[in-house]
Amino acid sequence: MDTKELFSAASNFGFPMVLSWYLLLRMEQRLDRLTHCLNELSRAIISKEKEGQ
Repeated sequence: MDTKELFSAASNFGFPMVLSWYLLLRMEQRLDRLTHCLNELSRAIISKEKEGQ
């Protein structure tokens, strides 16, 4: 989204609405990465447990 579209959205929907939307999108991406990392960690722990037995 470029600056012109951002200002247009802010004027149409209001600044708080646009800010909330932007922050939610950023948070969703970070949560997806966090979920991926936690899944990898879980697999690594399980494989280490199997090696120890």
